[in-house]
Amino acid sequence: MRNLLLALCLLCAPLRAEEAVEIKAVTGTVQKLFDAMAAKDGAAIKALVLPGTSLSALRANGQTTVTPIEKFIETISTAQGSLAERMWDPKVLVEGNIATLWAPYDFHRDGKFTHCGIDVVNLLKTPEGWKIAGLSYTVIQQGCQAPK
Repeated sequence: MRNLLLALCLLCAPLRAEEAVEIKAVTGTVQKLFDAMAAKDGAAIKALVLPGTSLSALRANGQTTVTPIEKFIETISTAQGSLAERMWDPKVLVEGNIATLWAPYDFHRDGKFTHCGIDVVNLLKTPEGWKIAGLSYTVIQQGCQAPK
């Protein structure tokens, strides 16, 4: 029985390694989005998302906004000052060619904190790699906790 369990465990090991690779790739795609935002590189953002993607925000007062990716790219590309978004402790679920990343984040403009919240990013794996299919996030301006 012990040998059977060991054999089964060994068969699972490549799947875990493959899953770890995909989790790293999904996390890397979201980090590339943040890097492109900091660089105000609209072309880089466009390369990371699927056509028709939108961003949905939920503010602390309950107000929601939905922004088409084209408007988001325009806003980021023409933003004044420096932009920095960082995430920590991402939770990633991957099943085949679909993935979701859930992570706390904070956002800074010109080095000053503006808000924090939770990012939820849905991704699909295409022949070109992982692409963002949708992004939802909360916007909280008080009581935010810094990453550990």
